[in-house]
Amino acid sequence: MRLPIFIITFMSGLALVSGCHDIGGRDASYHPRIASENFADNVTNPYFPLVPGTLLKYIEKDRDGMSENEFAVTSDTKLILGVRCVVAHISVQKNDRVAEDTYEWFAQDKEGAVWCFGNATREISAGGKVSTEGSWQAGVNGALPGVFMPADPKPGPSYRQEYAPGTAEDMAEVVGIHESVTVPAGKFDDCVNARVWSMLELGGENKWYARGIGFVRSVSSAGEIAELVSVTRPSR
Repeated sequence: MRLPIFIITFMSGLALVSGCHDIGGRDASYHPRIASENFADNVTNPYFPLVPGTLLKYIEKDRDGMSENEFAVTSDTKLILGVRCVVAHISVQKNDRVAEDTYEWFAQDKEGAVWCFGNATREISAGGKVSTEGSWQAGVNGALPGVFMPADPKPGPSYRQEYAPGTAEDMAEVVGIHESVTVPAGKFDDCVNARVWSMLELGGENKWYARGIGFVRSVSSAGEIAELVSVTRPSR
């Protein structure tokens, strides 16, 4: 049975002003307008800070075994819909080979919400076959940015994290705050618990984000578990 879905337009305080990019997808009820002047230069949201040079390492376990995942905040930027996005690099290693290589693009509005503007992903099979399925970019083929992390996360209505019709349609809702989570990297007492699911797939997962760190743990409905094992911060 598919999880319940509530579709809203999450504006997070963005002004509807002249100079906006008026974009729309197949879902007429979701129609954010993105104004570049309403976005900040840096991503400083306490639950998803993106400081260039930061490296987060994870261990993920599923029915097929274990993988080592890395989330690196690069110093690169990408201009999308007039908004300068921070580029994050995600790599997944499984059985001593690279199984996934992805670049994701994020930007923070001046209210403090972090938006996802898309990703370029490459999944590599054990036989070397490469798939770019799941890649998307806001403004291309009806794709729209979505709120990845609210400015003031608290339990409430669900919201779109990304919207590329038929390709990437993740939804999320905050289901808990100030939760404690213990992972190999340590214990974190001020965590946001978000339930995340896709409108294109069955199931979902709960993800915990720690203040000052970002993503620290996830548990999926299929039993997959990912946990933070280390954090490397940029040298000053």
